[in-house]
Amino acid sequence: MGDSADNTPRYPPLRAELQAALNLIPAFAWYSNASGGLTFLNERGSDYLGLPKDHPLRFGIDTGAEWDSQIPLLHRDDHEEARRVWSACLSTGCAGEVSFRVRNAEGGYRWHLSRAEPVRASDGTLLYWIGVNLDVEELRASESKYRLLVDTTPAFIHTVLPNGEVEFYNRSWLEYVGLPLTDIVEWGWTMSSMIHPEDVETILPKWRAALEVGEPFVGESRVRRADGEYRWFLHREEPLSNEAGEIVKWYGSSIEIEERKIAEEKIREQEAELRQILDLTPQHIGVFAPDGSRLYANHTLLEYFGITLEQWCEPSREHYSLAHPDDREHFLAERKKRFLEGKPHEFEARLLRHDGEFRWFLFRLTPLRDEEGQITRWYGTGTDIEDRKRAEEQIRKENIALREEIIKASMFEEIVGNSPALKQVLIRVTKVAPTDSTVLITGETGTGKELIARAIHKASKRSDRAFVSVNCAAIPPSLIPSELFGHEKGAFTGATGRRLGRFELAEGGTIFLDEVGELPPETQVALLRVLQEREFERVGGNRSIKTNVRVIVATNRDLPAAIAAGEFREDLFYRLNVFPIEIPPLRERREDTSLLVQYFIDRYARREGKTFGRVTQETLDLFQAYPWPGNIRELQNVIERSVIVSENETFSVDESWLSRPPIRRSNQFELRERLNAQERETIEAALSESRGRVFGPTGAAAKLGIARSTLESRIRSLKIDKNRFKISNPS
Repeated sequence: MGDSADNTPRYPPLRAELQAALNLIPAFAWYSNASGGLTFLNERGSDYLGLPKDHPLRFGIDTGAEWDSQIPLLHRDDHEEARRVWSACLSTGCAGEVSFRVRNAEGGYRWHLSRAEPVRASDGTLLYWIGVNLDVEELRASESKYRLLVDTTPAFIHTVLPNGEVEFYNRSWLEYVGLPLTDIVEWGWTMSSMIHPEDVETILPKWRAALEVGEPFVGESRVRRADGEYRWFLHREEPLSNEAGEIVKWYGSSIEIEERKIAEEKIREQEAELRQILDLTPQHIGVFAPDGSRLYANHTLLEYFGITLEQWCEPSREHYSLAHPDDREHFLAERKKRFLEGKPHEFEARLLRHDGEFRWFLFRLTPLRDEEGQITRWYGTGTDIEDRKRAEEQIRKENIALREEIIKASMFEEIVGNSPALKQVLIRVTKVAPTDSTVLITGETGTGKELIARAIHKASKRSDRAFVSVNCAAIPPSLIPSELFGHEKGAFTGATGRRLGRFELAEGGTIFLDEVGELPPETQVALLRVLQEREFERVGGNRSIKTNVRVIVATNRDLPAAIAAGEFREDLFYRLNVFPIEIPPLRERREDTSLLVQYFIDRYARREGKTFGRVTQETLDLFQAYPWPGNIRELQNVIERSVIVSENETFSVDESWLSRPPIRRSNQFELRERLNAQERETIEAALSESRGRVFGPTGAAAKLGIARSTLESRIRSLKIDKNRFKISNPS
């Protein structure tokens, strides 16, 4: 470089073009010689510093000044950092950048970001340095605002360099550890120096793994406070990448969770205490997932089966084989059905103990639901009821023995008589007894319908099980469902406990429903379900109970007439009328009167400790002539009364006891006969007109305006031969 004749500096063309280009850059641009001495400063930079118009730096004149001669232009707090960075650049020949505050012409300071790049010859020789200073005062001001925001937030925030070194801690961290940021950086504090030794081995390997793959990190550890106390923190680290996908910084936040950890520890202690209580509970307790998979079992259950909790929870382990073979199908079906319904349920089954013994258990399963109503858990209990089952079986055997004793002493197993009408009834009893068919016994009151029902039961294959008799007319309509099917605790006012119904008491045996025509409509529906599906529900219950009971019913009502009047269900009638037996009244079997009289005299005389040598002929004639509207029951009552009042060995009866009732009953009998005759005449006329056809548009039922089934029933009841109308009026 040299001066021209007019003292104007001359520069190489490249240097002049470079200066012109740098003067156009909207930043503070410069270049220096290879040793770092500042040689040129563009106009923007020169004007900022207030350099004179003829200052050598404006023209690129190398003054030979050392590189650090410009240090006084910087803020004194930034001298050390500027020297460090620039010295590193000169020693390595590599580019570098540093932030510092530069004094302007008015003596004020503004922040600049200075970056220097080396320019080399083709052979690699360093020619000079070229640099740009950017005014970042506004950016630094914004950064200060964000730094203030970060410092004032209650969260613990820090930044980490890509190599894992901590770059910055906010005020919350500094106050927590009790040190200034300069000390932390200078001493090289790391996360491992603050974390509890027991947590270092678990959290740091995970953090290093996340650092290597560049994935977010979440972990928990105890961090030492300024006073030496450790408290629990939840740490999160998120990477920040540039456009090339390279991680330039990690941003981390930590939240103190000491209170949560204390609460969790307390919950764990409570869970441990609860589990200990459950393990000491004599009941079997299990916890299941919504799909029924096993999650937990208490010690009592595991000890019973002789397995571990791990074995109990194995998905592939089949535990249903532990149920008794006779109970397995019901066990599986009932459990699956109730799980799908999502309702609380209970059932009984026998389970195999580890020593090979089966014992009875009552199982109860209850679902736990969340706020949205979804099932999150099933809780099950199994109560050993083996002793109760044995007691029930013992009571059942005792009841059987007691019933046998009663049968021996009771007239109800002695059907007295040899009349043709009674013999026909006994023939039908003999035929139907071995079956399980439902029997409908009809007849007037007092004819011995329950006696026939007991005879059917005794001759059946169920004779060793219970015979349960229910008088439907003697029970208030509101209590009949509870009486027949039982009820659960709280089903209605006064239901202080569970009660078994008559159907459950008769399980395996026979139930006799006397006066079935008096059942209210809703109970008729329930009875129909029992006959069709062989199951029922207790009042107030939600569990179907299977039943194996033979049903025998009796009535003195005209059920077809009750059906026509809408008082009795037609479908129930057909379910009951599988095998009808009609018992003749005593007036139609007068041949049996003398035998019955002698039977009852012997029975009641023995009970009263009396002996009767004979029965007067007048008494026998009186008994033979009387129509007995109350049938055998009335005869029994009259004889019992006579035995009580008789004073000698001759049996006699007060005629006045039979005087008025026969007249009143006889009138009723005659009225019924007249009505039957009129009904028979009407039906026969319709059959004659329809030529013996009962159904169809031209049938007798249509002409009479009644149901075909009702007409068929009345034809049988009145003993009308409909075939004779077909013969006399051929088509």
